[in-house]
Parts: sequence; structure tokens; C-alpha cells
Amino acid sequence: MDKLLQSELYSEYPDLYAEKDLSIQESCMPWGMECGPGWFFIIKNLSAAITRISKDVRATQVKEKFGGLRFYWRSVNNLTEDQYESISRAVDAAEEESYLVCEDCGSKEDVQQSKGWIRTECGLCRLKRTMGIV
Repeated sequence: MDKLLQSELYSEYPDLYAEKDLSIQESCMPWGMECGPGWFFIIKNLSAAITRISKDVRATQVKEKFGGLRFYWRSVNNLTEDQYESISRAVDAAEEESYLVCEDCGSKEDVQQSKGWIRTECGLCRLKRTMGIV
């Protein structure tokens, strides 16, 4: 993800993304958000939802895998069962939404998964990639 967008998320949700300052032996967050900028608003909305439920959650890894968003997290204090289930549902919904949004530009038009190295992209971004414009 673009460093500017990533920094915006880190600034707005410092507790959630606190593990960005750990070593790579302690967390995967020091690698940054390993996905395209098109999913920025999905991650921002998810971050807001999680922090409304509990301030005691830490993101441990945010990345693309098999064409979809993966958001891994842990609790630093015990969550209630309702909090745990609410966060899990929010993460599941965000991950599902990512399959409908171009990872590169955020478009919801003509979005498909590519063959080979699976990517979720719109027709225009797919065309740019295949023409080597990206």
C-alpha cells in the first residue's frame, strides 16, 4: 500500500496498528500493509469498526492473499465473546468485500480475479497491467 495511505491509517488508529513498531520476529506488521491502495477504504472502515468494539485489539498482519484481503489480529486483553464475534464478523465482511473491489484503484466496476497469480482488479487496471503500463 502507498506509504502515505498507510501512515494515515497508522495515525488515525495508533492502538490497532501499534505492532508496526515491533521487530519482524515479534509481528508481521513491520512489513507494512502488503496490498494495493484500492483497498484503503475497506481497511479504514474495518479499522474504525474494530476500534469501536474494543481498543484492546492489535493488527498483526494486513496483506493480499489469493486475490483477497487478509486481516490478522489478536487481543491484548480478554475480549468478551460478543466482542470477539463482532470483530470476527467485521473482518470476514471486509475480506469478502475485497473480492468485489479492485486492489489497485478501488473501482467496483468490472472486477474479476485474474488467472495465474490471482489478483482482484477492474478491467482498466487489468488492461494496464497486461500492456505493461503499471
